[in-house]
Amino acid sequence: MKQPRLLLVEDDPALAELLEFRFQAEGYTVLSTPDGDEALLLAAEEAPDLVLLDWMIEGTSGIEVCRRLRRDKATAHVPIIMLTARGAEDDMIRGLETGADDYITKPFSPRELIARVSAIMRRIRPALAGEQITVGDLTLDATAHKVTRKGQILALGPTEFRLLKFFMEHPGRVFSRGQLLDAVWGTDSDIELRTVDVHIRRLRKGIELEGAVDPVRTVRSAGYALEAV
Repeated sequence: MKQPRLLLVEDDPALAELLEFRFQAEGYTVLSTPDGDEALLLAAEEAPDLVLLDWMIEGTSGIEVCRRLRRDKATAHVPIIMLTARGAEDDMIRGLETGADDYITKPFSPRELIARVSAIMRRIRPALAGEQITVGDLTLDATAHKVTRKGQILALGPTEFRLLKFFMEHPGRVFSRGQLLDAVWGTDSDIELRTVDVHIRRLRKGIELEGAVDPVRTVRSAGYALEAV
């Protein structure tokens, strides 16, 4: 299996060297830079599998790097863990709202960080490899183009299949209608936002089973998420 590519953006040389060594020992290919502008260039050359991003860095700030990675279609869905000494609740919320998947405050244990990264990679690796993805009682086989729930084969249209696959690749994460439109239909699509709601309803109908909980969660004024049930 190809080694996962990790982009480390950290301007503390000692910490960067330690993390680079530890993650290489765990089997990662590590690209490291202390500079936000260079980080964006590296991500544009080849999208990493995961980004470790310090908030206070040289050049473009970490929060702005996160924002730009989320705006770029090639990196919009790459997991981002923010590393920062800013431990206030408002800072954490700002980082997560900007698009970070996780947030860890300094000082931290490298073992804890490696465990968090490993958890995220276990979640996304099946999707990267084109294998089966399982979230709760749903299983999606991208190669066979088949979805089952509690062992029962479900009939989904092609758009609903793509929508479900995207949700299952990012379980628990809330996506706006615009983000879903870009991810499932493409940034060049002229489809209206309300079309997303139509397909969400079709997806819900396609995966519903008698007595089973609806795994698609509507978040008011924010969007939709898929939960493991």
